Amino acid sequence: MSDQSEKDTALWRTTLAHPLFDYRVVIATSAVLLTLGLMMVISASSVTAAAQLHDPYYFGKRQIAFAVVGVLGAVFLARSSEKFTRFLGLPALVVAAVLIALTLTGFGVEIGGNRNWVQFGPEFTRFQPSEFAKLAIVLWGAHDLAKRSKVLTDLRHWAMFLAGTLGLVGLVFAQKDAGTALIMAAIVVIVAIVAGAPWRLLMALFVAAIGVVLLMLKMAPFRLQRILAYLDPLSDPYGMNLQPRRGIQALASGGWFGQGLGSSRQKWGLLAEAHNDYIFAIIGEELGLIGTLTVIFLFAALAFSGMRIALKSTSHFSRHVAVGVVAWMTVQSFANVAVATRMIPVLGIPLPMISYGGSSLMANLFAIGLLVGCARREPQAAKALAQQRTKARRQAVIKVSP
Repeated sequence: MSDQSEKDTALWRTTLAHPLFDYRVVIATSAVLLTLGLMMVISASSVTAAAQLHDPYYFGKRQIAFAVVGVLGAVFLARSSEKFTRFLGLPALVVAAVLIALTLTGFGVEIGGNRNWVQFGPEFTRFQPSEFAKLAIVLWGAHDLAKRSKVLTDLRHWAMFLAGTLGLVGLVFAQKDAGTALIMAAIVVIVAIVAGAPWRLLMALFVAAIGVVLLMLKMAPFRLQRILAYLDPLSDPYGMNLQPRRGIQALASGGWFGQGLGSSRQKWGLLAEAHNDYIFAIIGEELGLIGTLTVIFLFAALAFSGMRIALKSTSHFSRHVAVGVVAWMTVQSFANVAVATRMIPVLGIPLPMISYGGSSLMANLFAIGLLVGCARREPQAAKALAQQRTKARRQAVIKVSP
């Protein structure tokens, strides 16, 4: 190994060993993803907004407002104590369950065949409880597992965790939102695996998952049609395969560096949900392969730092929260990208922090706030942050001294 290589390796190890490395990476990657998302929502939605609402920036302005609320909530959660954050677990679970149940009543609103929205009066009060249910699963699940950390090898002590988390998954499934239910179920399973669930429990969950998937296909035949269309890309080119085909066309036409920001052709009424489920395809069309790889790299960096936070956490609660947030962001981003690149059948789920949607964006940012809070509570990170605050106060005193 050359001297330069040894120096580079030593520098990289020193950087990774810094107590605030993961804390800063989570904040930086999230900030870039949020900025990129706002930029792409404005671009991808401009044609639809102009045609339907006579304001090309309508969806962009709404997304910015949601982002402001989400960032404020993220800062609050990041700076909250572990005791307070754990306290939020049970209320979050109960509120999420009640709100999801309300979607099945007169307060529920059906959009795109899924009754997964609730609205109390004017249109601006409409939101999607299932997005916040993911947050409730992470919070309450982490609290319950931390409380039982010494007895998790006993199968009996998993009953409460499974009842609470899978109960929310069942309610979302009742809304006919299979995509969101699958993401939530994946979060539960990944957290259970990392927490050391007995293999018998994992096998039971695997068998149950197969049964639920078969039930989904029986209850909604269009899901089976999506799978068959996925398996035969040349079939039904103007039906089930129309949007996947146009998504691939958008990605392919972008080349290395894209057509240029705002220059998408598919967003002109060709690709449905261009600013939502298929925004990754628009990124590929406008920003090219470089743009899509950047998005994938950012999510990979977020997952890498999130897992390092989990491994370094001395608190069982923080460890489970970090794993839950990483599972959420990683599984959902992979699923969205996989749909856009035609690796899996259409699921209809947004790309975290990038796709349009107030409920999704705010829930994502709240989750990032939880992850940053876990990073702040690492012993070495907490010490480094305290030293920074002390240094800043001393400098402030020096500046104001006569």
